[in-house]
Amino acid sequence: MEEIWKHFPNLTENQRNQLAQLQALYTEWNAKINVISRKDIDALYTRHVLHSLGIAKVMEFQPGASVMDVGTGGGFPGIPLAILFPETQFYLIDVIGKKIKVVQEVATALGLTNVKAAQMRAENVQEEFDFIVSRAVTNMPDFVKWVRGKVKKHSKHPLDNGILYLKGGDLTEELAVFQRTVLYDLADYFEDEFFETKKVVYLPLKYKT
Repeated sequence: MEEIWKHFPNLTENQRNQLAQLQALYTEWNAKINVISRKDIDALYTRHVLHSLGIAKVMEFQPGASVMDVGTGGGFPGIPLAILFPETQFYLIDVIGKKIKVVQEVATALGLTNVKAAQMRAENVQEEFDFIVSRAVTNMPDFVKWVRGKVKKHSKHPLDNGILYLKGGDLTEELAVFQRTVLYDLADYFEDEFFETKKVVYLPLKYKT
């Protein structure tokens, strides 16, 4: 928890309370539905919460913006981001219904009115969003196919609308076909060795007419 406060010192008391509840909520739900690996549940705040908030070091979502989290699992990165940006609307989707149930229950317990969750494939989503976020659910070429055509035309942020993707390792080959990607090393923001090879991959997507 101290790491979260250090890197995000301007949190409100309500945001701090919401973040503080995550350990108990996920420990309880993980005992019923395995959404986080057993070894990771004890490192929840570093490996899941802080990792998710790495996106916030790259992009500060504006009030009224909309963000879709594809393959959210138990709610990462969507839930921590929704806590950090209460005036941004988040749509969390996953193909596994049990995981979406956990997301819905956690969001309700935290009082997050800016989170909507559904069992859904990205290809079947009809809405458009300012940004699409995810945490290494597949390779980037396939991910782009899933979400192409789902970004809004006009950007209200410093970066053009597109994808903000959490991934680690050497991405040279995977991203070779995408000339406009920008990589942000999370080790530049967070000291824990977990982040040594972790990145936020930003890829602007053209609006499809």
